[in-house]
Amino acid sequence: MRVTVIGAGAVGGVLAALLDRAGHDVAVVARGDHAAAIAREGLGLDGGFGAWSARVPVTERVAADTGLVIVAVKANDTAAALTDHRVPEGCPVLVVQNGLGGEAVARALLPASPVAVGLVLFAASLIAPGRVTVTGAAPMVVGGDETAVAASLAALGPALPEPVTQSPDIVGAQWTKLVINQVNALPAITGLSVQDTVADSELRAVLGRGMAETARVGEALGVGWQPIGPVTAEVIRPLAQPGVAGHDAGEMLARLLARGMGDVPNPASMLQSIRRGRRTEVDQINGAVVAAGAEAGIATPVNAALIALVRTVEAEGAHLSRADTLARLAPALALASRS
Repeated sequence: MRVTVIGAGAVGGVLAALLDRAGHDVAVVARGDHAAAIAREGLGLDGGFGAWSARVPVTERVAADTGLVIVAVKANDTAAALTDHRVPEGCPVLVVQNGLGGEAVARALLPASPVAVGLVLFAASLIAPGRVTVTGAAPMVVGGDETAVAASLAALGPALPEPVTQSPDIVGAQWTKLVINQVNALPAITGLSVQDTVADSELRAVLGRGMAETARVGEALGVGWQPIGPVTAEVIRPLAQPGVAGHDAGEMLARLLARGMGDVPNPASMLQSIRRGRRTEVDQINGAVVAAGAEAGIATPVNAALIALVRTVEAEGAHLSRADTLARLAPALALASRS
């Protein structure tokens, strides 16, 4: 199958390399030094999915006979990416992003194209221009329009070493991933890996409260939680309990996620964006929780505070110390402790 990956960074680069290894005709859209390195030396993959050097062309145009377009840019860059790189009318599209909203943008801009959503649980990093690594091997879930799902499963199913499965309720799966993605903001703020964040009892307490807020909002909206790896409805629902019980359940989930990441430091996607001097997807992750909480009448002070601190780091270009982070979060934590 001819596949174009728009946004061949960490996750998109891994998918492009695996698809090339599986024999698909792959082209990538990338930028800057990363694009130059791919054009010159190929796209190198190593880590948990094995090693491969993908000699894939860097393109600005999606070929007319493309069978699948994978959009793996940050959610806030979706509109610009689809506007700049025209997708042939009717071509299936798979949106692979953290947070909410990217697939709605794709549907609005590409009304003739079937659109699917892809959720990855594997951890990937862009470690140098032209080089991506998988620091934690894990499955992938897709869902959405049947034609786009079928194209995605046909291409990615044989290419990924871990299972690629179809979710019957991709919105519920997105909300499960939204809970998981609470691990993103604190590394972006502090510069610590996810594992180091979870190992710190006070930072882990922040994670637990952010996860609990997300679970309570999802429950209030009637979300049908779908399994993403080991994270199931049975794992998430205890987070929605009021007070300490919900917070403690959130901390237990944070520990579970950290154990699954292994020993290689996982920077999470927001920290990778900060390191490259780019905007994070905090609005599509924590911002989505705050917006949905307002709609449901659920207070989300921790998520709101995390957004403010991520934006501070984005603007100033410097991480906050652990102590400064906790001090600035203290008012939000005090509010969260009452809910």
